[in-house]
Amino acid sequence: MSRRPDKLVAYESVLARHPATDPWRHTAGAEPSYEPDYDLLGELLTQPVRGGEASESGAFAKGIDAWIAHELRRAGFGADEVWPRANQPRVLPRDVAVLLDKLPKSLADEMRARVSAMPAVTPADAVILGRAYDKQVDVVISRWERGPELLVSTKAQVSSFGKNLPNRFEEAYGDAGNLRGRYPLAAVGFLFVQRSTILDTEPEAFERTIDMIRKLRAGMGGASGSGTGADSGGYTATALVLVEWDEDITGLAGGADPEQAGWAGVRVRRDAVPADVAPPQFFTTLIRHITAVTPVVHHVRVRELLERRNLPVTEADADLLTAEVNAATDPATKQTEPAGPLMIDVPLFPDL
Repeated sequence: MSRRPDKLVAYESVLARHPATDPWRHTAGAEPSYEPDYDLLGELLTQPVRGGEASESGAFAKGIDAWIAHELRRAGFGADEVWPRANQPRVLPRDVAVLLDKLPKSLADEMRARVSAMPAVTPADAVILGRAYDKQVDVVISRWERGPELLVSTKAQVSSFGKNLPNRFEEAYGDAGNLRGRYPLAAVGFLFVQRSTILDTEPEAFERTIDMIRKLRAGMGGASGSGTGADSGGYTATALVLVEWDEDITGLAGGADPEQAGWAGVRVRRDAVPADVAPPQFFTTLIRHITAVTPVVHHVRVRELLERRNLPVTEADADLLTAEVNAATDPATKQTEPAGPLMIDVPLFPDL
């Protein structure tokens, strides 16, 4: 039995049009700066807004999750270790994915169909056991031998800002303590998306939002750098994103296509968000935290992009996984595996 399409299926074609380009910008004498693909976020959120689904849950929220997962893949994390995946199933253990890739095609196709129809193996959402309760986490990086390494919760708010803000604050605090209490080394993040109408309709709520985003961090709003301690009092990184779109898209005459009628879609408003709560520092802090608490032989590709150099090391499990899969595969059908480190033949950064 095939899996029913989920709310992320609508975004698959959009993600396919945005390749995982290098997100880092390097300037001599300065720290690397992370540049998120804001155009992609706008394009993803345009779909639910255009369809009248701009709410604080459902398709709109899933668009935010898809964007964060794509950004992590841009940073070099594996397609199968970042959940939700760009395609169904959204949660697929990497070891299972490697096995499927190494099986003969006919057997792999059959097994892939079977595995995809087994929620116990490939669930639609990542539910993580916290210190006090199970929590459905929106974006996850995890592998069997490493456990959860990144846990990101997302929330969206498009109206009634001041009224609902205290509830968001309380929920976020509880989730941070629940997750960090069990996984003190994991990078735990919180990203909040608001509609930019808050600037005009409820400016006080906007100031309270910025204060909330800062205070949700470990140590009650400490430095926005890469903290790696086991403090369970808050998130490793937090961020605020403002998005905007034209108000009247539902009143287009005759059901006209919004784009053809001149509707600009959803756009990210970057001028009003302070740098210390903006997405670049959010992704930078999470990525640096993960690399700081793992040996250099893990996340090699992530480190190469961040440091802008080729690392003379092999990804820790590369040879082991190859050996295990080849041993379990029919010798008559197995493919020849490349030997040596998992590095590209041409230098990644030839100009340096």
